[in-house]
Amino acid sequence: MLEHFPFYLVLIILIVLLIMLGSRIKVAYPILLVMAGLLISFVPGVPVLKINPELIFIIFLPPLLYEAAWAISWKELWRWRRVISSFAFVVVFLTAMSVAFVANHFIPGFSLALGFLLGGIVSPPDAVSAGAIVKFVKVPKRLSSILEGESLLNDASSLIILRFALIAVSTGTFIWHDAALGFAWMIIGGIGIGLLVGLVFMKAHQWLPTDVNMDIILTLVAPYVMYIAAEEVHSSGVLAVVSGGLFLSAKRHRFLKVSSRLRGENVWQSFVFLLNGLVFMLIGLDLPEITAGLQQEGIGFYEATGYGLLITGVLIAGRMLAAFGAVVVTKIAGRFITVADKHPGLKAPVVLGWTGMRGVVSLAAALSIPVVLDNDVPFPKRNLILFITFVVILLTLVLQGLTLPVIIKKLKFRDYGDHFPEAETEECLRAGLARESLNYLEQQYAGELKNSAVLQQLAGQWQIDLETEGAIHYPEPVRRIYREVLEQQRRWLLDKNRSEQRLDEETVRKFLHHIDMEEEKLRIG
Repeated sequence: MLEHFPFYLVLIILIVLLIMLGSRIKVAYPILLVMAGLLISFVPGVPVLKINPELIFIIFLPPLLYEAAWAISWKELWRWRRVISSFAFVVVFLTAMSVAFVANHFIPGFSLALGFLLGGIVSPPDAVSAGAIVKFVKVPKRLSSILEGESLLNDASSLIILRFALIAVSTGTFIWHDAALGFAWMIIGGIGIGLLVGLVFMKAHQWLPTDVNMDIILTLVAPYVMYIAAEEVHSSGVLAVVSGGLFLSAKRHRFLKVSSRLRGENVWQSFVFLLNGLVFMLIGLDLPEITAGLQQEGIGFYEATGYGLLITGVLIAGRMLAAFGAVVVTKIAGRFITVADKHPGLKAPVVLGWTGMRGVVSLAAALSIPVVLDNDVPFPKRNLILFITFVVILLTLVLQGLTLPVIIKKLKFRDYGDHFPEAETEECLRAGLARESLNYLEQQYAGELKNSAVLQQLAGQWQIDLETEGAIHYPEPVRRIYREVLEQQRRWLLDKNRSEQRLDEETVRKFLHHIDMEEEKLRIG
């Protein structure tokens, strides 16, 4: 390990440079990292990066899922819950089933159980890849919300399929009623444990005399505790992290101090940035080991590549059919129940169907397959499954990833009217905050406002700009009043976000961030 440490440092620097290059040439960085890892793997003398399969999920998944849960808007998740749920659960299951039957029929020696195992691995699209691609082009907010919500939940459904498929391969049997009970426990237990652990961590932040560093460390530890606790009782660690992350995200302003929120945000961005970079580079670097395993199983490179192309075609076709099928279901359902959009059109399904890039979760799931079964027999077709997964990830990233921005630009989406325009939203919130702040001052501190020139000046500035440059040097009585006003602003924003469906929560969070910065300036001023 230590003798390869300089190589790891060079790898991290290379990751940073490639991500910078991707931003410059407007190409999603997962594509560049996978291709770079693939090229580096052919360089003689390059050390092989090997991670214990049992640790793959624990290292990468909990923090990535937790950060995604904190970043997503619960309001948008609930608003598009029907289409998100259908893609995250129904479509994932149908995709896994399609892959299972195709693999069983066309790949020699592939049982249905192995097919479902492969289907569970390659069925969930990758959120990081889609997010990195669509940031270069403008897509409707509803589409980005659906993609974010789907990616947060489809990992859980695919890994549940993976777990039961592993049991079927290992034991050679599959008992439906046991599977149904196990499925229910994985969902209920995972969500329950995530909420319980989240509540414990929230109380720890509230009751213990923590400082900023301790708060950040607790947030880093929380997803790992949620995941491990759920897995120890054989429920879904993914659902535990997602549910716990969503719970703590919704309560963040109640238990995290302003400084902890501001500094923790920077720490988490850097941490997730590094994890994503490493895992996409790992995808490319892992090819030599996978191809060597193919030779041990007596499978030719071109034959295995053909199987990978076949499965990739099934995945792309299946997702496109699901996207257009969702339009039909929406139009039919709109006659009987209230849906968010009774006329979704045909442009959105094209983009939703084409955003099926695979990545982090598929790689982690494939690498987590044990090398041997419980009876010390080599796991059947393990290396072929790894190779097919690699082909799927590479093809979907390159083919769909490079063409998706072009497709989005050609489609020229209309404004669906789901959200107020960004400029209008900012102006509305700015005016509302100023009005709320002035009303609070006049009602609670009318005497101080009348006698204090500083408070009068501060009140006048609210209608111009909420954020000022540099530290604020005000007398302590004014600081105390200003802190109360900022807290009132924060409550008003959160209430406004809950009550107004068309407000974009991302913009609301920008204003909350401004308020946190104002309060931090008061602390250090």
